[in-house]
Amino acid sequence: MKFKINQDHFSNGLQQVLNVVGARATMPILSNVLIEAEEGHISLTTTNLDLGIRCRIKADVSEPGGLTLPVRKLATIIRELPQNEIFIETSENNQAKITSGGSNFKIMGISTEEFPPLPSFENRHVFELSQTEIVSMLKSVSYGQSSDENRYILNGVYFNFADEKLTLVATDGRRLALTALDTEISEDNAGSLILPAKTVAELERLMGKGDKVKIAFNDRQAAFEISIDDSSDTGLVDHLYLVSKIVEGNYPNYRQVIPKETEHRVKIERELMLECVHRAALVTSDKSNSVKLKVSKNLLEISGSSAEYGESHESMAIAYDGPEVQVAFNPQFLIEPLKALTKDEVFFEFKDELSPGLFKTLDNFICVVMPLRLN
Repeated sequence: MKFKINQDHFSNGLQQVLNVVGARATMPILSNVLIEAEEGHISLTTTNLDLGIRCRIKADVSEPGGLTLPVRKLATIIRELPQNEIFIETSENNQAKITSGGSNFKIMGISTEEFPPLPSFENRHVFELSQTEIVSMLKSVSYGQSSDENRYILNGVYFNFADEKLTLVATDGRRLALTALDTEISEDNAGSLILPAKTVAELERLMGKGDKVKIAFNDRQAAFEISIDDSSDTGLVDHLYLVSKIVEGNYPNYRQVIPKETEHRVKIERELMLECVHRAALVTSDKSNSVKLKVSKNLLEISGSSAEYGESHESMAIAYDGPEVQVAFNPQFLIEPLKALTKDEVFFEFKDELSPGLFKTLDNFICVVMPLRLN
């Protein structure tokens, strides 16, 4: 294998695939990146057996071939090289020679035969959607995923393609976030999957530099083909390819959790409420981690307190003419949806101190937050 490549492009490509590799890989080969050179480009692939990613980069290839090299060490070396043009050549004994200006490196690799291939599978369901829409949907729900490994079924985002819409749901049992997008779904293409948290984080990081994302999945895994616009100047030829195992099992019936009726609804300025809750929470502690919302005529008061630090009080004007209601919540559960949304206008619905609070927007977003006991 022999090729010449632009340093920025190579460094950028390695950054795209680096995240998948764990700090402590179970097998040496899983710490390596598979480099394959073909005419006009090289492709870089990494995997941790649950999640794999491949990207292609423009390169001047004079001899096609392949080798795997330690990805973290390689990324550091490429980033530090003195010139923009890099020459890479491999020899018989799985060694790569890297040259740039006056710098020369010889790096030991492992043969490509040992590298586990990314799974290819018969696509049962295939959809092509907008990257911008999918990434904003993921961000509006992903904070709700559970990190409790005993409830592994909730350690991810649920995708449901049915009833002419794609619905995304995440819950940890104490709050639930849901968003939906109208999309054409034929009867035989309908289906659902639970995407693991690690894959969700990678998609949020990788998407948004191009127009379309193609999602294909079956009962065991899902693949995402992410197009990249040349204008983003990453040096990536045209796309990133991500293959992930999916969380096996049935997602709980989330519709039961969404209250059928709430008695009161107020329109709030999202950023203002976010700032008020954030400040009110500054005096809370691990022991008393709650803020109290008190709604009265045209006023929303938010307060926090703890024995260690003292008290806080914030107030904001709202249009409300109902009875006085007080409810307590974990401040983080209010901050996260308010932070993740981009709309300025958000509606907050509530009933009484024992019922969940709801954030809603006009475009198919709901976040249900369970209340805490008022002390």
